[in-house]
Amino acid sequence: MTTTLPTPAVDIRRADERFATKISWLDSKHSFSFGGHYDDANTHHGVLLVNNDDIVRPGTGFDTHPHRDMEIVTWVLRGSLVHQDSEGHNGVIYPGLAQRMSAGTGILHSEKNDSWRLSGDVHDEPVHFVQMWVVPDEPGITPGYEQLEIESELLAGGLVPVASGMPRHDGASAIRIKNRYAALHAARLEPGRSVELPEAPFLHLFVPRGTVTLEGAGTLGEGDAVRFTATGGQRVTAVEPAEILVWEMHAALAA
Repeated sequence: MTTTLPTPAVDIRRADERFATKISWLDSKHSFSFGGHYDDANTHHGVLLVNNDDIVRPGTGFDTHPHRDMEIVTWVLRGSLVHQDSEGHNGVIYPGLAQRMSAGTGILHSEKNDSWRLSGDVHDEPVHFVQMWVVPDEPGITPGYEQLEIESELLAGGLVPVASGMPRHDGASAIRIKNRYAALHAARLEPGRSVELPEAPFLHLFVPRGTVTLEGAGTLGEGDAVRFTATGGQRVTAVEPAEILVWEMHAALAA
């Protein structure tokens, strides 16, 4: 991991440029190399390795599988997702609930669109969520899990810290991740509402829902992303009801 200052750049990535995995139960779009999709020029930005935009059919999902030395943040936009892991954690993730899993020395987990197994209310709604992976500060930490309801903060319409390891977010309404250089922010914006992006060596802006305009760059639609290097402070304004996810990163993976 390096904190060397990079050259300023604003790199717009359109939704249809993403890698895609589409099978009977899953429609997944990958912002970076993932699984069988590999491009050595597109492996990460800052400390963000994965930004997967997933839609999972009801009654299906990801069976139990392993992770190691990764901070995994899941953000649900529509529907609900059931999490279970080998450390005994389980819960239903839904819009407005932030969730983080620290894989650390090793963890097994599953993610299914079958919340009726817990509540008894069968539904036929797909679950739409974004899953993001960042590297931890150090390998071999103890596996962990945290979730936090932040719906009330989102209703205010500003940029809300969702998950952070940065010291300045101590005490804020954000789940903690094991990387002191990174923070995830989210905003729900009504038409005409704006937020200002933070300034950082590395930013990743993703639009999972709706349409916005980015100051100096124009319109961004659903699934579009922007990778900022050594810049920030631009305003993002909603054209229609929208949601944005912003990773603020003050370090990057060493080349």
